Amino acid sequence: MKVTRDKLDALYDRFNKRKYVSPDPLQFVYEYDEPLNQEVVGLIASSLAYGRVQQILKSISCILERMVSPVEFIISSSREKINRTFEDFKHRFTTGTEIAQLLLAIKRVIRRYGSLGKCFSEGMQKSNDIVVAQKRFISELSSDFITHRNSLLPMVDSKSANKRLNLFLRWMIRSDEVDLGIWKNIPPSKLIVPLDTHMHRIGLMLGLTKRQQADMKTALEIADGFRKICPEDPVKYDFVLTRFGIRDDMTMGNFKQLVE
Repeated sequence: MKVTRDKLDALYDRFNKRKYVSPDPLQFVYEYDEPLNQEVVGLIASSLAYGRVQQILKSISCILERMVSPVEFIISSSREKINRTFEDFKHRFTTGTEIAQLLLAIKRVIRRYGSLGKCFSEGMQKSNDIVVAQKRFISELSSDFITHRNSLLPMVDSKSANKRLNLFLRWMIRSDEVDLGIWKNIPPSKLIVPLDTHMHRIGLMLGLTKRQQADMKTALEIADGFRKICPEDPVKYDFVLTRFGIRDDMTMGNFKQLVE
């Protein structure tokens, strides 16, 4: 199936609305007005975005309920308090220890760079390559991890698609009714699709890839396919396309009817 920009733009104009966000981890970011809190909540929410959606939302709520202001809590709390606050937390195979490690890493990055965005931007300025910048960002966050492994972050040298990190970057860099766009100095043209099995199936359906493995190479290939359609914003249609098959009122059958 081949699809034109006109048809994708029609889907975007119709469905790229906040009313279609739920259920999605992004909905938690909207609860905060201050950019530093938004990026911290965004990283937490996107990092937990694996498994059943209702469990994801429950786990994110569980974390945020323990921090009235996430940044204030993280900056003002000792290592011992952060560890104690989340010691009983569990989300599938993510433990409270891993959550505490991530929050302490966020604290260290904010103190060093001023924000997560400034940390990531420095990597982009040095390399002008978003994959290289991702690896540097992961290295910065995981530098103090006891085992250098954490289920919330991809491994630096992994060939995985980094779906959750690319989802976070979409939220932070793109700007429209859905995505916040608070990182102003990184162009959306650099973004990579947050590739999971659902987007992989759509990429195959639209003829944007023939690869059967949902890894970084496939994510880049699908992003390049969308870049040919929309060079300035290859991830523009990610939110809309991934609503189909996730929301009960937007089925893959509806999607095929709308784009064929």
